[in-house]
Amino acid sequence: MAKDQYYNKAKQQGYRSRAAYKLKQLDELENVISGGNTVVDLGAAPGGWLQVAAERVGPPGNVIGVDLQRIKDLEDSTLNDRVETLRGDMTEEKTRQRVIDAAGGRVDVVVSDMAPNMSGEYSLDQARSLYLARQAFETALELLDSGGHLIVKVFEGPDVDDLRADIGEEFQYVRATSPKASRDESSEIYLIGKGRLTAPVRPGDELEVEIVDVGTEGDGIASVDGYRLFVPETTAGDVVDVCVEDVKPNFGFAEALETE
Repeated sequence: MAKDQYYNKAKQQGYRSRAAYKLKQLDELENVISGGNTVVDLGAAPGGWLQVAAERVGPPGNVIGVDLQRIKDLEDSTLNDRVETLRGDMTEEKTRQRVIDAAGGRVDVVVSDMAPNMSGEYSLDQARSLYLARQAFETALELLDSGGHLIVKVFEGPDVDDLRADIGEEFQYVRATSPKASRDESSEIYLIGKGRLTAPVRPGDELEVEIVDVGTEGDGIASVDGYRLFVPETTAGDVVDVCVEDVKPNFGFAEALETE
């Protein structure tokens, strides 16, 4: 399907914008949204992403949309029942606090299709896009539960690699992609962060730990601020220096360092 046909397809299928297919394709690529999730959609107007998110979270889930513009209620009352909208500027702390309050706790997914008002000067528009993407990233760090996911749009250009690296520090991995529904001439890319890390350690960290238990596979288990760290070839009672090898949202792996 040619990209300029997504507009007509959106009209035919009842989506408010062709951008709905971008979220569909991004979700199909990385399985970001699941049934029962709580999703926060930043820059949600006119509501195409809200429609897709509400479809995918299903009856147990809910979606919070925020935008500078007023977002009209969704035409499908079943989907609309799962959606709450807020009007505000995500660059303002008070709006970010309203989103946090509306979420009522940790959320599973943060998505952002925010884009700046276009000036026509690419370097300026790209810088503004990067600023909005960082706002979305910082909001996600405040909102996401351990293991949660992030999708954020940014225009290609300076410092995008730095943003990607920063996201990579906070998630199990990060992927950059352009969905088929993006226009050919568009410079937008989407960064997908999978598996929010809330662990107190990071790969490469070296620390002394006490082995407090042994797992079913025979590996020793240390506890670091309540976080489980599996250490092979150790047993309960050992106190060892370790290097963290891999970090998952709820547990990690480390290797015992050889002592002199």
